[in-house]
Amino acid sequence: MSVVADRAPSPPTAPALRREAEARPWARVRAGSDLAALEADWRALEADALVTPYQAYDWVRPFATTIGRAEGMEFRFVRVEDSQGGLLALFPLVITRRLGTRFAEFIGGKHANYHMALYRPGFAEALDAAATRQLLQEIGAAIGGIDALFLINQPTAWQGIANPPALLAAGQSPSRAYKLALVSGDGEGTLRRSMSKHARKKMTTKRNRFAEYGPSELIQAHSEAEIERVLDAFLAQKAARFAQMGVPDPFAAPSIRNFLREGAIGHPGRPPAIELYSLDLAGRSVATYVGAVQGKRFSGMATSFDLLSETARTSPGEILLVELIKRKCQAGLTMFDLGVGEARYKTTICDDSDELVDTFFPLTTKGRAYASYSQAKRALKRRIKASPLALKTAQRVLGLLKRRKPAEAEE
Repeated sequence: MSVVADRAPSPPTAPALRREAEARPWARVRAGSDLAALEADWRALEADALVTPYQAYDWVRPFATTIGRAEGMEFRFVRVEDSQGGLLALFPLVITRRLGTRFAEFIGGKHANYHMALYRPGFAEALDAAATRQLLQEIGAAIGGIDALFLINQPTAWQGIANPPALLAAGQSPSRAYKLALVSGDGEGTLRRSMSKHARKKMTTKRNRFAEYGPSELIQAHSEAEIERVLDAFLAQKAARFAQMGVPDPFAAPSIRNFLREGAIGHPGRPPAIELYSLDLAGRSVATYVGAVQGKRFSGMATSFDLLSETARTSPGEILLVELIKRKCQAGLTMFDLGVGEARYKTTICDDSDELVDTFFPLTTKGRAYASYSQAKRALKRRIKASPLALKTAQRVLGLLKRRKPAEAEE
């Protein structure tokens, strides 16, 4: 059966197939849907693979069993193997249906800032554009019955090695991801490098004003009771913020709370993939932060603060973030990112960013049509985000649409 279902090209000759198989740096591609069966191989690959925090097994598993199950997601885990069955790469994907098109995309959606497969470094380095194109075709064939692969918000490189599907990118993603390299053991030095003198002075003023309200403490939720308390605060703060904006709360679904709770619970010998932090003032949370962790990298997922607190004018969320960066420096982490999307505090604190790109890989005529539509839509979104006036107008229109159609999911 042809990968491109709408047209049947002439089958390649046996010698051509043999030359193709000998040239490619993998032996076979297999797709399955059993996440638990992959755990041992996944963890072994993750130990030395190119992998973002959002493809760690301990991030994907709770996502699949909570949000994925609640929303009826159809998962496909694609193994790329060598001739001995060893795992060279793993693509954690979900099947999405939209406008009559069935396509595969990376697991996590808007909950994940970086979308990427897991690769053994040497294998990723061996893939040029032509080999990557062939690999994606085989992935589509292994999954079967899909019109395209839509791989959005991909880093162009990870740990200094090119991300193979990014070689086929149609263009930049609408937003970039902001980050800063950490100096081990030197939080103050890290912030002196990344923040301007003016920004540091303003932060000192805010911190001094915040201190007038009494002693505070940055805590990480470890116990189940602490996790529940910080989640209560985070979700209440988010609900208040979206109510103020007049739009539905995207964190309101019980499955999201379940996902964050499951991800934040550690297991013997393994730290949690998701960390929950609270800036407490007299035992009450005035700001919270949620992040994903993999190896030496901390990746910010979401932040919030108490709009009704008397401390709101002192930017408690930024105070929390600065203290958290210092803590991660002391812990020996090497990278801290604030995730995808534009915000003043991100450009204030970070001195670097990851360029993200979108790859639309059609497999059928229907897939090509939808890929063209999606590519144009993403390009328009990128142009809007580049214009403050256009972005403000678009947000106002989107808010009106969401109030009129609260049940309709935003693409």
